[in-house]
Amino acid sequence: MDQKIINLYDEYTHSNIGRKDFMKKLAVLAGSTALAMTILPMLENNYAAAAGFSSDDIEVENITYQGVDGEIKAVLAKPKGKKNLGCVLVIHENRGLNPHIIDVTKRVAAEGFIALGVDALSPLGGTPADEDKGRELIGKLDPEKNLQNYLKGLDYLRNRKDGNGKVGCVGFCWGGGMANKLAVNDPKLQVAVAYYGAQPNAADVPKIKASIMLHYGGLDERINAGIPAYEQALKDNKIDYKLYIYDGVNHAFNNNTSPTRYNEAAAKLAWSRTIDLFRQKLAVLTR
Repeated sequence: MDQKIINLYDEYTHSNIGRKDFMKKLAVLAGSTALAMTILPMLENNYAAAAGFSSDDIEVENITYQGVDGEIKAVLAKPKGKKNLGCVLVIHENRGLNPHIIDVTKRVAAEGFIALGVDALSPLGGTPADEDKGRELIGKLDPEKNLQNYLKGLDYLRNRKDGNGKVGCVGFCWGGGMANKLAVNDPKLQVAVAYYGAQPNAADVPKIKASIMLHYGGLDERINAGIPAYEQALKDNKIDYKLYIYDGVNHAFNNNTSPTRYNEAAAKLAWSRTIDLFRQKLAVLTR
């Protein structure tokens, strides 16, 4: 697919462009409205087309924990019959806790961790089925309260009796930016992994105590513009970090429900690197 079309969709999903204006621009790039309508399903997430993750070795439940102004909804997944496990908070993209991120939460648990997929939209009623509506609601969250709700999620994991007190996080897109924010704002965090996420201000980097892993798509010009300043600040402050740029792949390359942006090879490599780091830093039990 033409990279200009992919870039337009990325702009649409990360800005205030309305769907009507997006479709007009897509029709221009595609050559006609009819072709734009044909292309659209290849751009949007398709949960039915992607095989859902399942494992007999994990148990999954919906839980809540206390947030700033009420209960925060989340999906908890963990290995059956195991204790003294490292914990991982999973942070969704800018549409809420959708089936893809629930699958990611399950996959983390299947690797031997207690995984918590938090629904940041809980204060606004929870993640809606309409992804465009979810994207609108993300923009209505109070940034400071949202940050505090995630910090409370980390504390919830630290206090679990089946955990070992060690906690990390992984986030994607909007969630990648949040993973970086948690690293800045939680000095007890062991590890933070950010997939194609917005970088924190360089002035805040000295606050980071966690080990950092950063995954970027080589074609993701919007997010990648912030890499040089962030990496320099990490180096200057002697932060333990690893940074990977996957050539020729787009923003959201890990999302297997997004057919035009998903890249299987890059996704598998980034995942193996992420899990290896969690195993090093969160001391999971040998299975």
